[in-house]
Amino acid sequence: MQRPKVRPVTGADEAATVHTIMLAFAADPMARWCWPDPHQYVSTMPGFTRAFASAGFAQGGAFYTVGYAGAALWLPPGTGPEEETMGEIMESTIAPSIRSDAMAVMEQMAKCHPEEPHWYLPLIGVDPAHQSKGHGSALLRHTLEICDRDHLSAYLESTNPRNISLYQRHGFEQLTTIQIGSSPPIVPMLRSAR
Repeated sequence: MQRPKVRPVTGADEAATVHTIMLAFAADPMARWCWPDPHQYVSTMPGFTRAFASAGFAQGGAFYTVGYAGAALWLPPGTGPEEETMGEIMESTIAPSIRSDAMAVMEQMAKCHPEEPHWYLPLIGVDPAHQSKGHGSALLRHTLEICDRDHLSAYLESTNPRNISLYQRHGFEQLTTIQIGSSPPIVPMLRSAR
């Protein structure tokens, strides 16, 4: 089987890439805990995706596989998400009954980030119609080769237990588990510099 081709996201690809992430996270435990109503999920996830990964789009960390089957939105060293915008989205869209737990989860996620320069992968996903065809692995390998070339670590948080084995196959190791109140567990994972 031929490895899916990975391409950098340009301005013309950004909307399609966001839609791929939205499809990929439609059954994600954390995303759907935050936005269980389908209409709310569909209307909120694109803006949240852009806020979470805008530096990836702007700084050359966004990639997709041909046909937008999969997408990975990496944040290069020295960049981060638009935390204020993410907070505003969460405050205005997450149900009051879980809002404080969701904000506490985000705070714990921030505390788990490595202190040294690293590539951060806030969002990677494959359209369910194209899963198990190597798109996720191709997207991971693409940026991990950059990490290895530059001797940098890579960091992510797995919001879906099904994906942990994929990340482990690519050298990521579990750091801890974050779970607050009724939230699903999130697993911060680090791939040390090589």
